[in-house]
Amino acid sequence: MIELLLVDDEPYIIDSLNATIPWESLGISEVCAASSGIEALRLLEERPIDILVTDIRMPEMDGLELIEQVNARWPNVRCLLLTGYSDFEYAKRAIRLQAFDYILKPVNDEEFMRSIASAVDSLRDEWAEAEQLHRMRYRLNSDRSIISGDLIRGLALGRPWPRRRLEDRLREYGIPLEPGGMALLMLVTLGRPFADYDAESLSLIEYAVGNIAEEVFAPGFRVWHGKAPHDGVMLLAAPRDGTAAGEAGLPVKAQLEPLAREFHRQVRHYLKGDISIVISPWFVFPDELAGAYRAALTELFRHREDGGGQILFQEEAPHDPAAVTTLESLYRPPTLIQLLESRNWRAAADKIGEVFDSLERMPATREHLYEAFLSIASAYLYIAHKRGVLFHRIDRSGLDPLLDPPLLLAADKVRAWALDTLDSLRRQLTENERDIKSRIVRQVQELVMSETGEITVRGIAERVYLHPVYLSKLFKSETGESLGDYIIRVKMERARYLLRHTNRKIYEITAELGYQNPQYFSKMFKKYFGMTPLEYRER
Repeated sequence: MIELLLVDDEPYIIDSLNATIPWESLGISEVCAASSGIEALRLLEERPIDILVTDIRMPEMDGLELIEQVNARWPNVRCLLLTGYSDFEYAKRAIRLQAFDYILKPVNDEEFMRSIASAVDSLRDEWAEAEQLHRMRYRLNSDRSIISGDLIRGLALGRPWPRRRLEDRLREYGIPLEPGGMALLMLVTLGRPFADYDAESLSLIEYAVGNIAEEVFAPGFRVWHGKAPHDGVMLLAAPRDGTAAGEAGLPVKAQLEPLAREFHRQVRHYLKGDISIVISPWFVFPDELAGAYRAALTELFRHREDGGGQILFQEEAPHDPAAVTTLESLYRPPTLIQLLESRNWRAAADKIGEVFDSLERMPATREHLYEAFLSIASAYLYIAHKRGVLFHRIDRSGLDPLLDPPLLLAADKVRAWALDTLDSLRRQLTENERDIKSRIVRQVQELVMSETGEITVRGIAERVYLHPVYLSKLFKSETGESLGDYIIRVKMERARYLLRHTNRKIYEITAELGYQNPQYFSKMFKKYFGMTPLEYRER
């Protein structure tokens, strides 16, 4: 709402306006009064005044002097002059001072209300424009942040950029790094209690972490931050003077450790949570960024069980190729594919548990976790496609680790995904097998019902491309009746119909149903209906 200030050394003028003007209908929520320019300035300091209506002739400070000070200190206030003097000099000074309007005494209420309404509309238009400008700037900054984040993630994943285009983008987004210069990477992961935050809150925390880093490292480094491709926050730091990277041969730890500890302290103090930081050696930006990022991820995964609050310098990490071990349990027979093919779901779950137990015991790297995930996912895809089912029908979120890379940083999350997906696979394939069996049974029943002449189990099995023994077992398990008995029952029902509704000879019906021996047909008919075909017809 809008607040208005009336300034006049004659109190009756203010009283009259207060009594006769319908302020609320004009959009004025509060009307203040002052008897002098000095008192008006004091009120302006205390209250958010939007419109000033002042007399010109007042002691100590006239209205024009008051407007001049108001314009200097509160330029957005709308100033209206109220005076009984129509001297042109006042009007000229008022114009120079950019007064919003000039009203003569005695005041005409309608004229006064029009001036106030015009000032209110002017204020609202200005506020609407300011709000629109604010939204445009916010969207611009948000878009720039999103584009900048996409760029840093793409570079970390090794996506190539022509040097000139990259220079243009860095300059356009205000990113303080130069291609070909030295930089280092700080990979920050969020610990307790950030793991319980929702996605929106986590995004705000990551942005705050990046801002804190910029402030802490600002004296000696230019910092570019963004969300990492897999998890947490990426910080790229370049020396401000261009010499820090190799100054006096100092290692990264000697240069960065005090700042890294202060960064960690401020995050804990202001955001109330732990972070872990992996700091790379110096490298050439952006050519060596992807390698530095992969190495930082590996180091992070290696220390995943050590708890939060760590500061790890990769230059101190030992490199021992002999320490890399194989994930033998993943390939030891029976393999996961073999267990899935035999539908041994319990053993398959045990196999998955064995693989992840091995990961916890061995000096595993992120690549080992990727190896386990890709092998398990491939087995699932193979068995689903072999059963004629697209994997997304088994579980639409089944391959989320491919779309949500942070999951691939935690073995327990991949284990949970593998077991949950196995259960979905079991349910869907079991249901799918039931549907397939039901379709086969319906197909067999339709064939038997539509065929005339000799019908045999072998003949039906050939029509549905199954082995006679397997088809018989499948039919029996689905219907509770053997396929041979079903064929005989259908034939006998057809014989009864023909005997009742046609004049065909019994030997003709016998031949039509595929029986060569009328005596055998008569025997089977009597077995089903308790009488011979002739007795049934004569009944």
